[in-house]
Amino acid sequence: MACLSLSQLQKFQEDGFLVVEGFFSADECVAMQQRIGEIVGKMDVPVHCRTEFSTQEEEQLRAQEISWYLQRNPSTKLATALARSLGLQMPVVVQSMYIFKQPRFGGEVSPHQDASFLYTEPLGRVLGLWIAVEDATLENGCLWFIPGSHTSGVSRRMVRAPAGSAPGTCFLGSEPAWDNSLFVPTPVQRGALVLIHGEVVHKSEQNLSNHSRQAYTFHLMEASGTIWSPENWLQPTAELPFPPLYT
Repeated sequence: MACLSLSQLQKFQEDGFLVVEGFFSADECVAMQQRIGEIVGKMDVPVHCRTEFSTQEEEQLRAQEISWYLQRNPSTKLATALARSLGLQMPVVVQSMYIFKQPRFGGEVSPHQDASFLYTEPLGRVLGLWIAVEDATLENGCLWFIPGSHTSGVSRRMVRAPAGSAPGTCFLGSEPAWDNSLFVPTPVQRGALVLIHGEVVHKSEQNLSNHSRQAYTFHLMEASGTIWSPENWLQPTAELPFPPLYT
């Protein structure tokens, strides 16, 4: 099922996130794993780019602007139907990531809002689609959310630094000291889809288990009536524009 029900839409609007179990089949998850395996097998990643994913400021400022696209992904058709059910008119894909979260190694991702890094005017135009390629459990680092935290704007932004300065990005504002008791764990089974509003506060803990927690995630922006901030670290170019979801 790709289209959301009225109750699911209401739940997403209230909480800022939504879990849809069984969105992808086990075979589709295996296909995604095989495809990323092919891509990784052909990559020659420079040492300075081999960094553990983090939302901490010191790590973000060292990150490289690299995008890897998964072609012929089974998520595209279902994502299109889902976006239409959400009323998106001109969704474009601004970035995609494959997260391995290796056993005993995958680090925590501190509380953050995606719009801190993918800022738009007006706000509320960025949507994350997080696909559990493997089970996400409390032990291996499932997502945690503060329900309803998507209604208070953005507290921190990562922006491009002035030309010629190093590092190439800096932060404006600061992350509040979020009350840890407000976070709700969201363990999901393989094949689940988690919709993430661009301003909802979320995190994940370190993987303390003996099992990886692989996930494929990408972000959509409603391009109709939206300004993509020219200060964002990620900028479309003539060679690599943000591709439209609807073709």
